[in-house]
Amino acid sequence: MTDSAPLRRLARRVHVRVTVRSAVRRATESLPAVIQIVAAAVASYSISHFLLGHPTPFIAVAVTITSLGLTRDARPRRVFDNALGVAIGITLSELMVLVVGKGVWQIALVLFVVLLVSRAFSPNPAFAVAAAVQSGIVVIVPDPSGLAFTRSLDAIVAGVVALLATALIPRNPNRDASRGRRRLFATVDEGVGNVVDCLRDADEAAGELGLNRLRRTQPLIDAWTTDLESAIAVAKISPFLRARLPELHRDVRFLAAADLAARHLRTVARRAEFLVRDGVKRPALAEIVARLATGLRLIGEEADDPQLAGAARSLLTDAARQLDPAVIVPDAHLTDQAIVLMLRPLVVDLLVGTGMPIEEARDLLPEV
Repeated sequence: MTDSAPLRRLARRVHVRVTVRSAVRRATESLPAVIQIVAAAVASYSISHFLLGHPTPFIAVAVTITSLGLTRDARPRRVFDNALGVAIGITLSELMVLVVGKGVWQIALVLFVVLLVSRAFSPNPAFAVAAAVQSGIVVIVPDPSGLAFTRSLDAIVAGVVALLATALIPRNPNRDASRGRRRLFATVDEGVGNVVDCLRDADEAAGELGLNRLRRTQPLIDAWTTDLESAIAVAKISPFLRARLPELHRDVRFLAAADLAARHLRTVARRAEFLVRDGVKRPALAEIVARLATGLRLIGEEADDPQLAGAARSLLTDAARQLDPAVIVPDAHLTDQAIVLMLRPLVVDLLVGTGMPIEEARDLLPEV
């Protein structure tokens, strides 16, 4: 009992440090979005209050925050859909209040209708909840100006300001996409390194570790896909980010290559883990997998250093020409040769990721 106490204290300290670091990282990464939301909310309030004369434009501020949000997806279409849906919910609520008035059963009716309409409008449950909250305010809280559709006008103002903020105060989605790319390529590189160790040293545990790491790539691919789609959509309407569109479209090519490579490598890792159970080292297979891993790493580094353009293609071209089972493992069992055959579509996908046409990449492979 006494010996375990220091270990428990150490575990608690490590847990606290990790928690604090995660909290600081989340806050730091959300800083651009927070600045954008605050600026847009203040702008919406100022327009509704000072220009339109609305005494307490709560709806303008609330709809602005709801439309922009803190999600990874900052695409203008998402912002527009959120703003439009909430505005429709508020307008529908004000129309119903004019017809049926205010009261307990009127609250139930308005919420029922708005929730159904919102769910039909958007598949996101949080969106329907946000629209229903705004509708509840319309039914319960008196209109401070005494005029109908004041809140609807505030919602329209908020939607327009949110869209303008997306274009004029962008969250630098290119930075998020770059971060996602580095995380994905680093994870794939670690996984392939384990597969190389597995084949070179006949280490079954290394193969299992590599497979587990490669399985973790799918959430990273999904996150990078969202970041890239968001970055491209924002760059198309933002005068400050439009010049980065070629770079973002290039990253789409890299994403496709990394996605396909991860899928192929998971299959290779499973095969390698099974293969080395006989305890036989396979340095020839390890070497060719290591060369492909280097090519994949160069593709990821090319995004940060354009001077590396061509290095990955050159290395992968040489590797593709050697992917003949009869040459790499001439006297091996068919199971060894099967891994070489698995690497052939992988190298084609990687070459396409460097910008080479797919037919040209396939022509590099020797006939088998």
